[in-house]
Amino acid sequence: MTPVVFVHGFMGGSQQWQGQNDSALGCDIIRLDLPGFGAKAHLEALCSIGDYADWALNELSKQGVEQVNLVGHSMGGMVVQEMVARAPTRMERLVLYGTGATGVLPGRFETIGTSKRRAVTDGPQATARRISATWFLEREHASGYEACAAIAEQCGLPAMLNGLDAMEGWSGAERLEHIDTKTLVIWGDCDRTYPWQQTEQLWQSIPDANLLVMPGCAHAAHLEKPWLFNSVLKNFLS
Repeated sequence: MTPVVFVHGFMGGSQQWQGQNDSALGCDIIRLDLPGFGAKAHLEALCSIGDYADWALNELSKQGVEQVNLVGHSMGGMVVQEMVARAPTRMERLVLYGTGATGVLPGRFETIGTSKRRAVTDGPQATARRISATWFLEREHASGYEACAAIAEQCGLPAMLNGLDAMEGWSGAERLEHIDTKTLVIWGDCDRTYPWQQTEQLWQSIPDANLLVMPGCAHAAHLEKPWLFNSVLKNFLS
């Protein structure tokens, strides 16, 4: 079966996908760490979403992996949209999860400019913990919060600023109607980062896209209700 490649979001990492494993999904799993984040926090972060897409495609080629199913979360959802645009014949199925088609993120819990200013004034660790809390419906009290915050804390200030700049300068809206990869859009109905308008745009603009709205979930729905997330993902990918 074609492997599933998970691409994390801003301040994320491969360790956030531990609940999405071979036994849960019934296929081989590849979890990437983007440069500057997670297990690759020691590497220099890249400057654009397109650069991250090029890096990810090259990394998969180095591993001898050509045909893939892609799951992109948040900023990772932007990255996988670029990967599909660059190498459409390598992609069998696409999952756009908690993400959108524009990096400006209208309706986000705070503007990207505010996040950049606070990262500088508050420092990267405080910023990592503060933003990680917004990903969960129960904020700091959620069971998955501490593990996510610990991954986010690995991210240094340059990577934070580069990642925010990369998102702010990106848009894939004009390419949505040309995506012919079978696509599933997943959204938590209490997501504080991506409002419904972003999700609706993906769902309505990508030809024949399917939609899953996860009730009572925020931005980290795969951690808040992994049984539901995994069940739908397995069904879609099979």
